[in-house]
Amino acid sequence: MSVAVLSSLQLTGVDESHLVALPCGQRMQCDAARAFALLQADASAAGFDLAIASSFRSYQRQLMIWNAKVSGERSVYDDAGQCLDVSALSASEKLHAILRYSAIPGSSRHHWGTDVDVFDAAAIAGDYQVQLSPGEVAAGGIFDPLHCWLDERMAQQRSHGFYRPYSSDCGGVAVERWHLSYAPAAVTCAGLITQQLLRECWDCQEELLLREEIDRNLAVILQRYVQVPAGWCPPQ
Repeated sequence: MSVAVLSSLQLTGVDESHLVALPCGQRMQCDAARAFALLQADASAAGFDLAIASSFRSYQRQLMIWNAKVSGERSVYDDAGQCLDVSALSASEKLHAILRYSAIPGSSRHHWGTDVDVFDAAAIAGDYQVQLSPGEVAAGGIFDPLHCWLDERMAQQRSHGFYRPYSSDCGGVAVERWHLSYAPAAVTCAGLITQQLLRECWDCQEELLLREEIDRNLAVILQRYVQVPAGWCPPQ
């Protein structure tokens, strides 16, 4: 399948011209949006209401989240779900604690318009606040039935190109069962993320906190937290 190659500004979430609006108001790449509509229709036929909690996220939005976590204005959690005191951490410890759950601005897959965080709107009451937490998607969790159905579709290669980039814990980004990625386009985007691309982006934007620590460790960060393990999707 031929997919559009994004510019450096689109890849890093600065330029939003590669996006189209979905009926729900979320935005995605055109091809990904069409494929997601097909997956939604299949889910509906199976009794699920496949909804998006988060899709495209701009560079500025990711920067706000990142800087707030570095400064302690936004909570950072450990693997047990306990809130960390980031002021007590070294720069290196703080960096890796945040990277476990949040991407550095410019490196997020959500910039590409290919990736979505999903839930089953049919499984919740009107006042339920979706958390995108491990408990919601674990066995017996409120969204587990949807994800079991998605697992079956992916195994059969009937998920319209959507697969899970964070399905296993390899010591980088934590498992995110709710995170789906449109592989035909995302694989191309991932191959274009380089140290040079990111540094040029950061040089032209507002201050990125922990920049010095990030620069010292960028090669490791890319390998551990930005690249995803081979085999997360069928060959494209």
